[in-house]
Amino acid sequence: MIYLDHNATTAVAPEALAAMRPYLEREFGNPSSAHDAGTTAAAAIARARAEVAALLGGEPGGVVFTASGSEADNLAITGVALARLGERDHIITSAVEHPAVLATCRYLQRRLGLRLTVVPVDSYGIVDPEDVRLAIEPGTVLVSIMHANNEVGTLQPIAEIAAVAHQHGVLVHTDAAQSVGKLPLDVEALGVDLLTVAGHKLYAPKGIGALYVRPGTRLDPVIHGAGHEHGLRAGTENVPYIAGLGAAATLAGARLRSGAHVEAERLRDRLHAALRSEVPDLALNGHPRDRLPNTLNVSFPGLDGEELLAQAPTIAAATGSACHSGRSEPSAVLTAMGLDADRALGAVRLSLGYGTTAADVDAAAAALAAAAAIAEVHA
Repeated sequence: MIYLDHNATTAVAPEALAAMRPYLEREFGNPSSAHDAGTTAAAAIARARAEVAALLGGEPGGVVFTASGSEADNLAITGVALARLGERDHIITSAVEHPAVLATCRYLQRRLGLRLTVVPVDSYGIVDPEDVRLAIEPGTVLVSIMHANNEVGTLQPIAEIAAVAHQHGVLVHTDAAQSVGKLPLDVEALGVDLLTVAGHKLYAPKGIGALYVRPGTRLDPVIHGAGHEHGLRAGTENVPYIAGLGAAATLAGARLRSGAHVEAERLRDRLHAALRSEVPDLALNGHPRDRLPNTLNVSFPGLDGEELLAQAPTIAAATGSACHSGRSEPSAVLTAMGLDADRALGAVRLSLGYGTTAADVDAAAAALAAAAAIAEVHA
C-alpha cells in the first residue's frame, strides 16, 4: 500500500513512541501527587508543554493539553463565548471550516442564541479579510478561521484577518491542525489569540491535542473538575500521550529546519505533473501556490472519486476529509468553493507524509492513471 492520506492521520513517530514508553511502563504517577512519582510525571508534562510552545513560537504557559483537536476547537469557541456571555453574542467563521468548528458554532447558535455569520470563500477556498471586516459588528466576540484547509490545503490570510479583528477588539481563533508540523508557524506572526493543534496530524498518537491560549485571553472551561491545565481542562493528564506530543513537536521543528516541507512540496508537484501527463483534463482544486506543501486535491473529469480509488486498491487516499469519507454527496468544502457536483464528486485528495518517496509518488501516479482509464471505460 502507498499511503497518501496523511491529512487524515499519521503514524506515530518512533521518537514519540520512545518518549511515551516510560510513562506507559514504569513512570505511572499522577502528576498532581506531591511524591516523587507525581513530580516525575509533572516534569514530563512541563517538558512537553515547552516543546509544543517552541514549535508554535509561543509561551509554555499558553499550551493547554486536550484529548483531540476537536476538543481544542470546542474549548476555544465555547470557552470564549461563555466568558463573554451577556457582553457579546456574535461569532464569525467560514464556509470551509472543519465540522469541529462549524458544529460548535451552530450548537452555540441553537442553544445559547448566539448569532453566527459564515463568510464565503473564493474559487480557491480563500476567505477575503474584507468580508470579515464587513461582518464584524459591536457584538462580535470571536472570529474562527482555519489556517489550512484539510481537503484542498489552501492557506488562509490569518495574519491579515487577525489584524482586522483586533482593530475592533475581537478575538481570533485558528484551527491549525493541518498546518502545525507541515509549515513553519509562529503564533506571534499569525497574531491569533487561540490556536488548535491535533497530535495525530503530526506523528503523535490519536487522542491528544492542544490549544494555545494567548496569555490574558479570557476563556471559560468546558470540562469542569479539579482545575488541571491552568483551570481550563479538568481531568488527570494523559502523561504518556502528552510526552508523545512533545516529542513529535520537537521532531517536527527539526524537520522544518532541515527543509523537509520543501521536499514534500517537490514530491507533491512531481505527483501532480505525472498525473497531468496521463490525465490531460485533470483539474486542480485549491490554490496553486498558497497551500500545504504536502496536499494535492484534483478532480478526474467525468469520474467518481470513490469509484476511482476502488480501482486503485494499492493507494490509500481520500475523496474529502476523513470525517466525511463514505458519503456519495459532494464535499461541502468544494461546493463552497463553487465547484459543480460532477467536479466535486470526481475529487481525490492525495496527502504526502515525511516518509513518502519519489518512487511512491511515481507508482501512485501510474496506479491512479490506470484506474482512471478503467473507470472511464465503465462510466
